[in-house]
Amino acid sequence: MSGHFEALPGGGATVPLDEVEISILRSLAVQMLELIGPGDEPPQGEDPLAALFQDGPSKPPSDPALARLFPEAYGDEDEQLRAASAEFRRYTENDLRARKREDALTVVRSLDGLTAQTEGQEGQEESGEQGGGARLELTPEESRRWLGALNDLRLTIGTRLEVSDEDETSDLYRLPDSDPRKPMVMAYLWLGALQETLVETLMPSS
Repeated sequence: MSGHFEALPGGGATVPLDEVEISILRSLAVQMLELIGPGDEPPQGEDPLAALFQDGPSKPPSDPALARLFPEAYGDEDEQLRAASAEFRRYTENDLRARKREDALTVVRSLDGLTAQTEGQEGQEESGEQGGGARLELTPEESRRWLGALNDLRLTIGTRLEVSDEDETSDLYRLPDSDPRKPMVMAYLWLGALQETLVETLMPSS
């Protein structure tokens, strides 16, 4: 897992991914969709536009990972701040959930397209060409969606591991293979590297 994003001429980003990396990223994105939950479809005959303005929840999620993805806006130091946070959540969480779902769906769809590309490369190894992977190319909009999804995945995994960016020290790299956290930690670090290089591609060149 050593690939990193590079900027494309005219905008967007590209990264080489092998079959294992494609499978891992897609699986993580699908799990993110399951964690966030399905969208709220308007009832039969109801105006979809009106559904956009339906109130959302006023209490934070009980799942620690979801609470990290949908944090309190103003903290909970006193009753007034708690009331303000509840009001803010009621009007914003549905939209935020929809955006996070769309970010994860963008990852799944673009990887599905990449999988179809790799399947079209069957027989390359017999002809002496190297197969088993492909180069993902993203538009500027897809790159922003991917950046959001990568951030959400790292926050979720970090919460499950009970680590934060401040804890990201060399100790994480030195976990023994026998440590049950090792696969999840390696995914966490890999996603961080992808996120960092994708951010660099989106920064305006000086």
